[in-house]
Amino acid sequence: QVQLVESGGGLVQAGGSLRLACAASGRTFSMYAMGWFRQGPGKEREFVAAISRSGITTNYADSGKDRFTISRDNARNTVYLQMNSLKPEETAVYYCAAASSPRAATYTVREDYAYWGQGTQVTVSS
Repeated sequence: QVQLVESGGGLVQAGGSLRLACAASGRTFSMYAMGWFRQGPGKEREFVAAISRSGITTNYADSGKDRFTISRDNARNTVYLQMNSLKPEETAVYYCAAASSPRAATYTVREDYAYWGQGTQVTVSS
């Protein structure tokens, strides 16, 4: 089992940047493919970005391509999400998640993730 704690959320103006971090504890972090999801007010939780166990393979939702960067530091048991040029509609609670299945390098479906953090609020003002 792995425990996940997100940080780095906050209030930012449209066009601004934030860097989220997700610290993992428990079993070996490098065993897990990691992902970021978000859930806005009244919306379904949606995929944002994913990264493979080694960090070599990444995957992004179309909405964040060219603006978001997911990365990981297996020595620090941490995954990051750098978000640039943020938009008001991206106001949401952002969650990190861990997937232990060896079936694929990255996962975009929430059901593939077994462990979730509590989330960190990101508010983008217009």
